[in-house]
Amino acid sequence: MAGDIGLHTLMTKAIFLDRDGVLNFDRADFIHGPDELVMIPGAAAAVSRLCMSGWQVLVATNQSGIGRGLFALQDLQAINEKVEAAVGEYGGRIDRFYFCPHVPEDNCECRKPKPGMLFQAARDFGLDLSECFLIGDRLTDIETGLAAGVTTILVLSGVFTDFTNEVLEYPPEYVAPTLEVAVDRLLRGEIISRRNHQKAAHLPQSSY
Repeated sequence: MAGDIGLHTLMTKAIFLDRDGVLNFDRADFIHGPDELVMIPGAAAAVSRLCMSGWQVLVATNQSGIGRGLFALQDLQAINEKVEAAVGEYGGRIDRFYFCPHVPEDNCECRKPKPGMLFQAARDFGLDLSECFLIGDRLTDIETGLAAGVTTILVLSGVFTDFTNEVLEYPPEYVAPTLEVAVDRLLRGEIISRRNHQKAAHLPQSSY
């Protein structure tokens, strides 16, 4: 089962963020402690803008380094606290961190691309997942979001630095270069949820 760190806030719409490659620069050899964490420019301010616009911000991240014995839960907590502090400097917050500590061989229900962390968050916060978004830098993030029924946004600040409309089994619904740009587009109404897509599809068409 996924672990979680944070406080409960009563809201009904949320943005799920992957951590590494979305909020902070990723490392191929894992981030072992807060001294190795470097925020992506503009990411902390973008989270603050989401909070100020009424969105709940939840992080859902695979952290198999715990299961591999590369770092401890206390190290993860310290890393997440550094992320929270960076966001807090802009007046924002992370409402909760969900994390999977398992290795792939554990075949757990919380490790992405399985949607267990998102389902847990929906139960914890009473979320309508069709009105939620997931922003990630890996195709496993996109697969997770699609399995949970949220709207998916791939950012090119982590695994991908470019993206073409190649045939994918789990294509993202939107693509943006960074979290900052994705949030800009979302708040301008250029990115809309599955629920709103469905509503628009049922609106009567004008004859003009």
